[in-house]
Amino acid sequence: MARSARELARETPALSSLPMVYARLTEALAKPRVSTAQIAKIIACDSALTARLLRLVNSAFYAFPSRIETVHQAVFLVGTQQIHDLALATSVLRVFPRIPRELVDMESFWRHSIATGVTARTLATYRNEHSTERFFVAGVLHDLGRLLLFASRPDVARAALLRSRTHGEPLMIAERAVIGYDHSEVGGALLEAWNLPQELQGMVRWHHAPAEARRHQREAAVVHVADIITTAMEFGNSGDPVVPTLATGAWEQLGLSSTVLGAVTEQVERQVNEVTQSILTVAT
Repeated sequence: MARSARELARETPALSSLPMVYARLTEALAKPRVSTAQIAKIIACDSALTARLLRLVNSAFYAFPSRIETVHQAVFLVGTQQIHDLALATSVLRVFPRIPRELVDMESFWRHSIATGVTARTLATYRNEHSTERFFVAGVLHDLGRLLLFASRPDVARAALLRSRTHGEPLMIAERAVIGYDHSEVGGALLEAWNLPQELQGMVRWHHAPAEARRHQREAAVVHVADIITTAMEFGNSGDPVVPTLATGAWEQLGLSSTVLGAVTEQVERQVNEVTQSILTVAT
């Protein structure tokens, strides 16, 4: 068994790289000048990604007044970096193989993840954050470490699940007891192996304990709170039999009044089903 989360992330060849289209988008955006037409052309090479993005930009997620018919329109209206972020969030579903249902219901897992992304983006909007799509991405990716454990170490993952159910303790606590590290560490290590931005790594790595993050505490707190809200609203399930507890000081990190919770949950309710359908129905 891998001695650390980083070793586990790096010794899994099938998950060592993201889809080629995302790599091509990253390479294009690294150039000093890149046009929306060039970005649209790269996306158009992947028919499944094209379908997902068009469905997403035409959903309640953006609520544009008129229908977006082409990828070029979508890139122009949403922005190149934002489309790049959305491409990551919607492409990662194809990276992971099917996991045995006894460990996790994949549809329910992705529903929870997508809902957490929608909620994180909504909270970030109320905070007047820039580029709120990055919070959506972090929400979608926040529990990837759990999928990696299920896929690569099913026996120990099963043992952690059994311990969690038997002792009534959060799965991350059981993971640490059985494996020596938890899924948030694995998720952060996987994003590091993929060479994704450090901010994104931090939001995933510390989504259960934002106060322990050396950097990006506030961003990690947004994902943490979003995870709690999504779980409370019963949008899917990440495989954890126990509802996670709100970390001390996490809500205060957001700097929001508790009065916004009603508006946040109402907005999430309006968006989640449509956004989930937009992504999952063309995920293969």
